[in-house]
Order: sequence, then structure tokens, then C-alpha cells
Amino acid sequence: MKLTADLIIDAGMAVFARTGYHGFSMRQVADHLDVHAGSLYYHVPSKTALLQLMADRVAGHAYEAGTAALAALPAQADWPARVTAQAAALRQSIRQHPGGAILLAGSPKTLSPGALSLMERLLTTLAEAGVPPEHRGTAADTVLSHVTGYVLQEQSEPPEMPVTAEAIAALHRNFPRTTTAAAAHGPDEKFTRSLKLLCAGIGTLIRPPAEEPAAEESPAEEPAGKSY
Repeated sequence: MKLTADLIIDAGMAVFARTGYHGFSMRQVADHLDVHAGSLYYHVPSKTALLQLMADRVAGHAYEAGTAALAALPAQADWPARVTAQAAALRQSIRQHPGGAILLAGSPKTLSPGALSLMERLLTTLAEAGVPPEHRGTAADTVLSHVTGYVLQEQSEPPEMPVTAEAIAALHRNFPRTTTAAAAHGPDEKFTRSLKLLCAGIGTLIRPPAEEPAAEESPAEEPAGKSY
């Protein structure tokens, strides 16, 4: 087998899905490929570089999916529809990569260009919507953090625990609002509703044109966040 960067990224993704950040190592990637660890460094200079390439792969697929989702919107689509299209495409894309949500969540620390492109496009959407510069970074980071957190829950596999009918009945008695809310919607509908709530909150930050400050008084744009 001839080693390539793509093969190493494939192996890295498979190993990362099992180990996450803390157990991930170049040696395990080499073992997965049945090669010597030193041979990996001819193609990928370090573990950090490999993690960046892996994050770029996840983010790159998500960016392409978002581009397609935006192109499918009608020309008159409003900004919440554009935010929702990007967020929904991101969710569907990273769900295809086991461990993808964790990789994307840590991508700012590896300065992944692909992940930063996702943030840049979302910030542009919010700027075009009229969200004030001082709030754009927080708004974009909140949306991206929500998506990665949502998928992280979807990709997690908690230990199976036997639940009796009596235990279920007790949950309904002790936590009636929580159990009712949990059963009210499926994961897709819940995700769509959560995005509507986020956009509604962001929308309160948009000032009417009459309230816009003079250009020379506009505050500097807030730096993008680091939690997605």
C-alpha cells in the first residue's frame, strides 16, 4: 500500500472516532494502517497537522453542503432562512463523520481554514442581515456551537441501562414538564425549532435604519468566538 495524505486522514478519522482527542496518537494511526509510525511524517508533519487536516475535511464537506443549500434557496429568502440553511447543512454533513462534531468543536484551536471559512460565511450573512458588528461574532459562534453540540449529543453512545415501566412512570410523575417536552418533537423538528429560536433572538439585535449610528461611531466588529 502506498501511503498518501488522504489515506492517513482516512485512518486518522477512523482512530479519532474511537479515541477522541485524549487517546489519539500518530502511533495508533500507523497501527491502523499497519505501517511504521515514522513513515507517516513524510506526508503529515505532526499530530497537530493531521488533526487540522481532519478538521478541514469535515469542515470542507460542510462548506460545500452549505453552498448547495444556499443555492437552493429562492432569491428572496430572508436572512433567517440563510442562517438555517447553513446550520442544517452543517449538521447533516458532520453527522456523516463519526467524531466530526468533536473535531469541528476543537477546530479553532488548530486554526483549521475550512472551519474558519464556515465562520466567515456565517458572519457575512449576519452582516448583510444588519446585525451590529459588536454582536456578530457572538451570534455566529452561538449558532455554530449549537449545531456542533446538537450533533455531539446525536453521536454520543451512552451505556445502555434497563428501564422498567415503573421507572418510566416515576419519571413522568417527578419531572412532568421535562418528559413532556422531551417527547414533543423528533430530533429533526426539535433542531429546526431551536434554529428559529436562535434567529428570533439574533433578530432583536438588528436596529431599524433610523437607529443606526453614524459611520464614524460604529464600534469595531467583535472577534469570532472559539467554542465551535
